[in-house]
Amino acid sequence: MTVAQPDVSVIIGAYEAMPYLVECLESVQAQTLDPARIEVIAVDDGSTDGTGDRLEEFAKQAPMAVTVIHQENSGGPSGPRNVGLERARGRYVFFLDADDRLGAEALERMVAMADEQRTDVVLGKVVGVNRNAPKSMWGRTLPRTDVFSSKIKFTLSAQKLFRRELLARHGMRFDESLRTGEDALFTMEAYLRADGVSVIADYTCYYLVGRSDGKHVTKTGSYTLRFDSARALMKLIAELVPAGPRRDSLMVRPFLITLLPQFGPVFLNNDEEVRAHKLELAKPMMDAYWHEGIAERMKVNERLRLHLVARGRADLLSDVLEFVKANKAPTVFMDPAGGKAYVGYPHFRDGAAGLPDEWFVPTTRETLTIEKFKPLATPVHFERLRKAARRMLKVRRAV
Repeated sequence: MTVAQPDVSVIIGAYEAMPYLVECLESVQAQTLDPARIEVIAVDDGSTDGTGDRLEEFAKQAPMAVTVIHQENSGGPSGPRNVGLERARGRYVFFLDADDRLGAEALERMVAMADEQRTDVVLGKVVGVNRNAPKSMWGRTLPRTDVFSSKIKFTLSAQKLFRRELLARHGMRFDESLRTGEDALFTMEAYLRADGVSVIADYTCYYLVGRSDGKHVTKTGSYTLRFDSARALMKLIAELVPAGPRRDSLMVRPFLITLLPQFGPVFLNNDEEVRAHKLELAKPMMDAYWHEGIAERMKVNERLRLHLVARGRADLLSDVLEFVKANKAPTVFMDPAGGKAYVGYPHFRDGAAGLPDEWFVPTTRETLTIEKFKPLATPVHFERLRKAARRMLKVRRAV
């Protein structure tokens, strides 16, 4: 007998997921999409807490087709997801973490959106439960967009609907050599290869649940794993996007989200050996990819820190971090003649440090968020400053 192809394969990689798995599976069973259009592939990644037994119980009573696979622990989420992908038959796949849950209409809405718009990736709105979730990309529903004209680059988790044919065509799999950031690499590649991406912002499709035991994979591992993740994502972007503003707009993400936190307040607590190692790990990436086209897209304190990392100046970086940690407000400097404003973080116009003034010029958006800039942020104000300066010069000449 021929079994109809399901619309969506829900792939659940589960490791030590109890008791969170209970609500996760209940959310799958509660989907408004016809159960005949759903298949579940659950991979028990060597659990010892009853996760495997709960999956088997679910398979017996669930209204949709369920396949349960038991395997030795793989050490990360990539292995189970890849095993699920190999078995998936659906037109689309959705990766559901075993401690999270779906909104009841999530699969129905996402499949409908992908079919109507013929897009290859669909993002359903995510909200956090006892943890933070990305917010900037949920301003409005976007039936068809891409990674360059939206903020989706700031949500690279794997919990999205992917057209399986896209993944098969490009042989896409999760990189099992990465212990963190593997989902960012996979999702960014899907964005770049997709024929359109959809964003559902008017319905909560996914609940990102904070575990009380703190066993989130993204929170574990040494700092070197973060550098591995940043390196892989930068390499992918460089390979798939030609040099220029479009590449720069995407490179902001690994520099800002993955690399920069290693040179935040935590850097002050690192010993000299770790500081030196971090700068050593960062250097090849800074040399290969960091340049002014990326830097100018960042706030002053972000840009300044990365410029100092690129120069290997741990001493100056520490001064900046101490200033930021103390929650001090930087002095605003105005240049009436040049019509520029500067944010006076440590070592601004410090002759010994020799840092360019351009590193301290705020972005337009930054001028709107810093209180002292609000009256200074308009071209009209700069023109008034220039006129006032000319008047002062005339008075001095007359005297």
